[in-house]
Amino acid sequence: MNTFPSLYISHGSPMTALHPGQVGERLAEIAAELLRPKAIVIATAHWLAHQPSVGGAARPETIHDFYGFPRELFDIQYPAPGAPELAVEVTQRLNQAGLGATLDMQQGLDHGAWVPLRLLYPNADIPVVPLSIQPHLGPAHQYAVGRALAPLREQGVMVIGSGSITHNLHDFRAGYSDDNEAPYVRPFIGWIEQKIKSSDVDALLDYRRQAPFAERAHPTDEHLLPLYVALGAAGEHVDGRRIDAGVDLGFIAMDIYRFDSAPTAVTAQ
Repeated sequence: MNTFPSLYISHGSPMTALHPGQVGERLAEIAAELLRPKAIVIATAHWLAHQPSVGGAARPETIHDFYGFPRELFDIQYPAPGAPELAVEVTQRLNQAGLGATLDMQQGLDHGAWVPLRLLYPNADIPVVPLSIQPHLGPAHQYAVGRALAPLREQGVMVIGSGSITHNLHDFRAGYSDDNEAPYVRPFIGWIEQKIKSSDVDALLDYRRQAPFAERAHPTDEHLLPLYVALGAAGEHVDGRRIDAGVDLGFIAMDIYRFDSAPTAVTAQ
């Protein structure tokens, strides 16, 4: 069975579904490079819970968890099947790691899930298991969630974290644009890239204190936390690669990260 990379995807606003831009191009390229996964587990910034919750619906509904957008967005459906047996396995793995997971047989796919999945696999024919995040528990918890799910990648399951590498919606009214980028965007995404390249997990887990402009880039944690699920799911030795997908509206960076298992050195006997 092929071992899949894990991905972190900046899904942007719901309008990404109608105007995919660079992130749509990059995700199509990734899908073309990879074999077809058996199933997908996706941790989404738009499903928040006090403890890990795993979606076990056989046919998860498409959730339009937004308002004030064009009618055509509400008409979009992503009818991917669920994977109830995989959902049970995900729950068991998380519980074996002491993470207190529960199974939710009703949860559908919010726009943090279906918007990027629609760009990766538009036919909606790959089973999907959604996974909640726990903002109050911080990065180390989400990293532990990812580590617990790492063995799934050897079973042909793709693990995805969906959020935004920068996410400060207060800046909608700050006058930023494609020609006037927020000053915190490049320093923050550059710091994340450098720490991932150097495999400095400790610094990444402590990003709130160490990263430049962390509070500006993320007034709250929920859109960065899926990064740690994807990072943890890549295993102990990680080859992380940033895929630039531009900056929307001058302040929403659309970075994608692909995490592959790095080869380990073999010591001669």
